[in-house]
Amino acid sequence: MKNILIIGAGKSSSSLIKYLLDKSNSENIFLTIGDISKENSSKLILNHKNAKAIVLDVFNKTERETAIEKSDIVISMLPARFHIEVAKDCITYKKHLVTASYVSKEMKTLDKAAKENGLIFMNEIGLDPGLDHMSSMQVIDGIRKKGAKMLLFESFCGGLVAPESDDNLWNYKFTWNPRNVVLAGQGGAAMFIQEGTYKYLPYHKLFRRTEFLNINGDKYEAYANRDSLKYRSVYGLDDIPTMYRGTIRKVGFSRAWNLFVQLGMTDDSYTIENSENMSYRDFVNLFLAYSPSDSVELKLRSYLKIDQDDVMWEKLIELDIFNPKKKIELPNATPAQMLQKILEDSWTLQQKDRDMVVMQHLFGYEINGERRQIESSLVVKGENQTYTAMAKTVGLPVAIAALKILKGEIKTPGVQIPISKEVYEPILKELKNYGIEFTEKEVPYLGYNPNNVIG
Repeated sequence: MKNILIIGAGKSSSSLIKYLLDKSNSENIFLTIGDISKENSSKLILNHKNAKAIVLDVFNKTERETAIEKSDIVISMLPARFHIEVAKDCITYKKHLVTASYVSKEMKTLDKAAKENGLIFMNEIGLDPGLDHMSSMQVIDGIRKKGAKMLLFESFCGGLVAPESDDNLWNYKFTWNPRNVVLAGQGGAAMFIQEGTYKYLPYHKLFRRTEFLNINGDKYEAYANRDSLKYRSVYGLDDIPTMYRGTIRKVGFSRAWNLFVQLGMTDDSYTIENSENMSYRDFVNLFLAYSPSDSVELKLRSYLKIDQDDVMWEKLIELDIFNPKKKIELPNATPAQMLQKILEDSWTLQQKDRDMVVMQHLFGYEINGERRQIESSLVVKGENQTYTAMAKTVGLPVAIAALKILKGEIKTPGVQIPISKEVYEPILKELKNYGIEFTEKEVPYLGYNPNNVIG
């Protein structure tokens, strides 16, 4: 039997493991699931005869090397910063590697060694990045095949709560790492190009400039990703006049989130003294002027110019953010960590809740003097708290890619992402069997429409 080593048994691994277990008899494969917690991995294999759980501390060189040496292919579901040591071992022991993470500078340096050893190091093969690459390149390659010229490419993705589980005023719950949500957009200006003009949005303005989207009849908004231009050359779109990538939320989320940004609550660069003993109300008051007479509520409404009957105010009240009894209970915490703690009270998915992944691409092109546009959309709902939409859309592309590499159906070696037809065509085809299928339609060419932008 071929041995697949999966390192990391977090939330995104459930659908990945189930897919491979379901295929284990027919494909003659055995899974070894390594995690710092054997309990985590044991829960996902359900005593299946073609799998075993082991304790694997990625920082333990002996444990890591022993597990990798025994495998035929390695799937790393670790946080991105931990992949590199796994990747180096894969070079040493001549094993293929699959990850869902962005290609780091360190990973790129292994390209030559991977090629020399005939190894495939497939990265960015999850949801975003991953499904976005594959579905986009399939359409872009189709447009190029017609001899058309690309004019516009916009891509949007979001992890949301399914409508039937949407029971708060923010229309949002955490469906992936809450810390990443709180810190979203930080670390530099958002960069994109529209009608040949470069645009740069600083963080403090990011959530006030959003685009409206209509996906399967439902209205959404999207704020710009930090760097929309990093894939311009990768996709072969160096000369494209408009390229924009964004994160999807329900309409109204960004305007309300901007309140936290303007107050400074999303700052992660310093810690607060005595944070563990602060109440939620104390936390809010940190960012407001001193007044011996005015209440915290009055000071906040005055500072942010919010009327008492404004839905923005109702959203803040719903979070119980002014509660003087609830404690932060986090020592030496940053404002961002304290805000995350408060939000987790209201935005953590409950057992009955289902999540939802939404993705949309817009492709504008010119052919025979005529401008046209294709709209490609995807909506996937989770089944439960184990097999979520996020786990499905991240894990299944990883699993399918790993199996096809193992079977020799994907052959090109090197450090890469899934933008070649050899990779995206068979994976997208198989994903349809699991309800992951894009709906494409021709729509009127709009180009960049300033009327479609908020702020």
